[in-house]
Amino acid sequence: MEWEELCTWKTSTIDKYLYHMRLSDETLLEVSQRFEKEMEKGLGADTNPTASVKMLPTFVRSTPDGTEDGDFLALDLGGTNFRVLRVKVSDNGLRKVEMENQIYAIPEELMRGSGVQLFDHIAECLANFLDKLQIKDKKLPLGFTFSFPCHQTKLDEVGEGPWLLLMVWPVLSPLGHLLSFPPSQDFDIDIVAVVNDTVGTMMTCGYDDHNCEVGLIVGTGTNACYMEEMRHIDLVEGDEGRMCINMEWGAFGDDGVLDDIRTEFDREIDMGSLNPGKQLFEKMISGMYMGELVRLILVKMAKEGLLFGGRLTPDLLTTGHFETRFVSAIEKEKEGLQKAHEILSKLGLEPSHEDCLATLRICQIVSTRSASLCGATLAAVLRRIKDNKGVERLRSTVGVDGSVYKKHPHFARRLHKTVRKLLPDCEIRFIRSEDGSGKGAAMVTAVAYRLAAQHKARQNILEPFKLSHEQLLEVKERMRIEMEKGLGKETHAEATVKMLPTYVCSTPDGTEKGDFLALDLGGTNFRVLLVRVRNGMRRGVEMHNKIYSIPVEIMQGTGEELFDHIVHCISDFLEYMGMKGVSLPLGFTFSFPCQQNNLDEGILLKWTKGFKATGCEGEDVVGLLKEAIHRREEFDLDVVAVVNDTVGTMMTCGYEDPYCEVGLIVGTGSNACYMEEMRNVELVEGDEGRMCVNMEWGAFGDSGCLDDIRTEFDVAVDELSLNPGKQRYEKMISGMYLGEIVRNILMDFTKRGLLFRGRISERLKTRGIFETKFLSQIESDCLALLQVRSILQHLGLESTCDDSIIVKEVCTVVARRAAQLCGAGMAAVVDKIRENRGLDFLKITVGVDGTLYKLHPHFSSILHETVKQLSPKCEVTFLQSEDGSGKGAALITAVACRIREAGQR
Repeated sequence: MEWEELCTWKTSTIDKYLYHMRLSDETLLEVSQRFEKEMEKGLGADTNPTASVKMLPTFVRSTPDGTEDGDFLALDLGGTNFRVLRVKVSDNGLRKVEMENQIYAIPEELMRGSGVQLFDHIAECLANFLDKLQIKDKKLPLGFTFSFPCHQTKLDEVGEGPWLLLMVWPVLSPLGHLLSFPPSQDFDIDIVAVVNDTVGTMMTCGYDDHNCEVGLIVGTGTNACYMEEMRHIDLVEGDEGRMCINMEWGAFGDDGVLDDIRTEFDREIDMGSLNPGKQLFEKMISGMYMGELVRLILVKMAKEGLLFGGRLTPDLLTTGHFETRFVSAIEKEKEGLQKAHEILSKLGLEPSHEDCLATLRICQIVSTRSASLCGATLAAVLRRIKDNKGVERLRSTVGVDGSVYKKHPHFARRLHKTVRKLLPDCEIRFIRSEDGSGKGAAMVTAVAYRLAAQHKARQNILEPFKLSHEQLLEVKERMRIEMEKGLGKETHAEATVKMLPTYVCSTPDGTEKGDFLALDLGGTNFRVLLVRVRNGMRRGVEMHNKIYSIPVEIMQGTGEELFDHIVHCISDFLEYMGMKGVSLPLGFTFSFPCQQNNLDEGILLKWTKGFKATGCEGEDVVGLLKEAIHRREEFDLDVVAVVNDTVGTMMTCGYEDPYCEVGLIVGTGSNACYMEEMRNVELVEGDEGRMCVNMEWGAFGDSGCLDDIRTEFDVAVDELSLNPGKQRYEKMISGMYLGEIVRNILMDFTKRGLLFRGRISERLKTRGIFETKFLSQIESDCLALLQVRSILQHLGLESTCDDSIIVKEVCTVVARRAAQLCGAGMAAVVDKIRENRGLDFLKITVGVDGTLYKLHPHFSSILHETVKQLSPKCEVTFLQSEDGSGKGAALITAVACRIREAGQR
């Protein structure tokens, strides 16, 4: 009967009387949206000073991953008592946390006294605790839960901030200084972290659930924290990763944004508080004020004759006499009305059955509003996390603590319901924290220790990739020595950098004209081009091309099959262009090491890039092409030049810039060429003029001269490659290998437990799975590491934000070294040209091509900077080539035809 009567009461006087306390879904959504705007204000550098929700950075950058291990101390200061704890965290497969603690009182005179006195007292209690456990001789790391608003400057330091409770100090010094123990104390402590109890709650729950990224407290006070993207935190430098934000959300509404939903009772509570006009949101939802709100409503209704027959008692009129725990007791399902009768009677009232029902309904309305408002702001936080992550459906966990959440019979359910209503597209789990302020402080400390130890271990592994200026100068010098060996007749045979003559003796002068065919063979795809070169007023180059693939079975079959396939593709192209039967001069870009005995004769020295066609090495590739053309008996072509793509790159840029005398490719492979003085090219007769030398610099280091800078990862990649011991320099700098170097490092990190929580996916074990294009995508990433995470997901890896940062760092280190090594080689080239010409200062242009140079966001700038540092007497301009291998082959053919015609004339 009681509950039936209560149902009738729901639409009665109480509901009408407290109409403004019953918030609609629309109002809650509006509150949620207002709170989001306040969060934005708090995060912005310009808007933070006037923001009511302060969004304080905590310098906690990671949540637990379950591998934390060690012995830690925690101090928990947040009221009239404080606790000292010893927390043992073990990662022996069982993931156990053991705690011992002791509670110490803080005398009132110390709470009102000086900071020095208070912290001396804390130090004495800590000494007593360590003595008791006989661990005074151990220097244990300590986490300090300090549950007052703080301006934090580092994880272990806080600056100025107001004191609450009864502590009356005008300014708060850095806590690390205040807690520096007096000489009389014969122990030492390493203060690792100062944390807020809300952060402690998130960390404690994060140890049990790795999805936990929000902490919430609804007890005497209320607050929340969450993991925010660094790029949004203007108050802290750096854009990568995440940091926990202590929201201090109790002050929401202090700027008036909640005035339309605050009631006369909220205003009365605020006016009678210790801090009028402050913490207005907290005063609407937290345990410190919930009971008092109910009391004020009871008093007003009694005065108006709506309750207790209009009778008031001194107890009912006394502030604080209706406690929040009474609200919880009265709302209990079965004994609620009986409890209401007991509590009202203790306040000197003689309540009727209807009075008890009315009091129960008032408690329900007050606590429901509290849970709903809390849910509305929490929904704003979760919506922000969802937007930050760019996901359609968020799966996240909220760690919760506080007496109201834990002890009120319906608060938690109502809070969850509001969140679900406002975020129907999110899957949110709530877990209760066990001792967030104590265990949580130890967890923050344990995480900080784990991160520091792992960071140090990773840096030690990556250290050999970080080359000093001296090391790069040494690489430049060694390259120069190898170049001299390659040019010398006596030393050429033993040289690793072969310095092959190309018989290209001139760069374009702008008078070239005509139609030319070009073939471009340098990888798994093959192109045929028609290039029209115009001079005079209409000077320019017009191109038409078609791409054909080369199946693996042909790449690794016989030479006859390979060249027959190439001729078949030429035939198809001529038909496509309507030029069947036309005989045109042809330039053949053949991007493999060749020894050229003439411009139209190139002997293949060795296959690279996965080609293994038999019967080709040691043969003239122009001859092999002509034989295949004759076998087809469909058309004839005038093969004028066989060229390397690097030379083509130089020629293409030379058509645009007369200063261009160097070609560089950094793509799948890497190579360079430049115009050398004929007198230095001992393999070719004649001393007059210049000739382009194809360096084939990828083999630099094959003699062992780079062994001192090669890492274990370079060795591993080399040993498992198609050509072990060959092209060692190329394997350190080119696109074909950088992804594999990164993959090997990531594997090593994971095996050591420094990444992905020690779990290696099967896909990551696959050679070549980490493509070099991933390096460019990862380092271009400005979207909160979302690109990194999606790539890692593609590789079957469950990654955290920290994992993504580590992967990005590995990519950065590997790519930076590649660009620096490439720069050291290029510095040797430009310095040689300057010395050849006897110049104090050289101005020169390098034509560059290759996916790594063009697509990687930082490779080119690091390369330029390295050349500038290592060759200060050269002003080097880098000009990006447009289609060096296709257009370049045609331009070499055009230059050769121009020179041939001039000779005939």
